[in-house]
Amino acid sequence: MNQELEGPPLTRKIRVAEIEENAEQAIVLTEAERATIKALLELVELEDLRFGYRLRSGAGGRVHLSGHLKAEAIQTCVVSLEPVPVTIDMPVDIEFWPAPLIEDLERKAEDPSQAGLLDWPESMSDGTIDLGPIVYETLATALNPYPKKDGASFQWSQAERDAEAPESGPFEALKQLKKP
Repeated sequence: MNQELEGPPLTRKIRVAEIEENAEQAIVLTEAERATIKALLELVELEDLRFGYRLRSGAGGRVHLSGHLKAEAIQTCVVSLEPVPVTIDMPVDIEFWPAPLIEDLERKAEDPSQAGLLDWPESMSDGTIDLGPIVYETLATALNPYPKKDGASFQWSQAERDAEAPESGPFEALKQLKKP
């Protein structure tokens, strides 16, 4: 996660008025989008990212998204720096709400008696929803932040290090003065 962007690395805006109810849809990345996401997530490779989804309108102008993110990626082992293949298969279940409903929800969230909402809805903007950030964030959270290749281990001991290094420091010189 070494680059800063002005906007999301992936956008797929859909007008709420043009939603095809329960129609199976899919998001396919362009080479440029794939390269950007690969660089942002510090992946060796990002192959075969697929996001299939369905949208359904709900009460009060809400939109429900249910989908599935699948991807094949290669991360770098934090111990050996070798490639680590990763298969991602994540279900996605999110609601988009109009901005006024989210503002009401924010006011209620400040009230201690209204605690307990686990999944915060995404906001709609100007009658559109953006599925791009959902795809990117789902992929980013599905990846292991510290990938480790099977069998790789990091063996380190301060005692071994101390035995290898000669004693040094300000008091070592004083010890040398005391010796006959």
